[in-house]
Amino acid sequence: MTNIHVLDPGASPLDYYGFELRRHRETAGLTQRQLGDIVSYTGSLVGQIETARKLPTPEFSERVDAALGTGGLLSRLVELVMRSQLPAWFRQVAELQARATEIYSFETHMIHGLLQTEAYARAVLGALDQSNLDDRTAVRLARQSIFEKEEPPVFWAVLSEAALYQETGGLDTMRGQLAHLLAFENNPRINIQVMPFSTGTHAGLQGAFDLYRFASDPTISYTEGYGSGHPTANPDTVKDCSLRYDHLQASALSLRESAELIRRLMEERYGEQRDSDGDPVA
Repeated sequence: MTNIHVLDPGASPLDYYGFELRRHRETAGLTQRQLGDIVSYTGSLVGQIETARKLPTPEFSERVDAALGTGGLLSRLVELVMRSQLPAWFRQVAELQARATEIYSFETHMIHGLLQTEAYARAVLGALDQSNLDDRTAVRLARQSIFEKEEPPVFWAVLSEAALYQETGGLDTMRGQLAHLLAFENNPRINIQVMPFSTGTHAGLQGAFDLYRFASDPTISYTEGYGSGHPTANPDTVKDCSLRYDHLQASALSLRESAELIRRLMEERYGEQRDSDGDPVA
């Protein structure tokens, strides 16, 4: 007789997801393999997700919702699952990002997580720790679902030019990442400015920070260290960061100039290198 792993749906959002997935699958009279065939995943993966040994993805959830007629249940649950997998210190920040109507970010050395491609995120997360890298990358990318809401936040990013020069993950990864930034060029809700080296001294030299603004709650300022985050609604801190951000935006390149710089770097620094005969250089 097959030993069926019994989940406690109250143990965690991941266990609850697995419990609901199994319940709806069994109600539909399908085996794990049959459901996998329908949604183009393996039956083994379905089983791993049902037993909370593997994280579901938004795509998997959407396909299963459609196949089992769950009314979007798993797609709603997967957001809770992904958030529960974030480091404990970052969960509050993810909730702030999800609730914010406006997000303002200044980054000094890398692309903000809400703008990262999968390859770039993998390179950043795997720099020191390769364990569970697929799942940790999926969790980071899931945060970007805030831009798919019916009323997504306005996101404004000022990136130091150094973040564009910091080769993360190799040429292909950087080329793809810069192309991703350019994809937002005509999106009025996602705006990207570059702080060029030529600016010299500017208001962000003390480090990266975010500002989260809400429909009715006080504005939150956020800074981050190694393994810790520091959100605060202290009026003096928020006022200082807001003033700094105004100056950063004024000192940075315009949206059009920023896109031109990103495009030039993508072609000149990260473009495919060719030899004198026009063949790609290995």
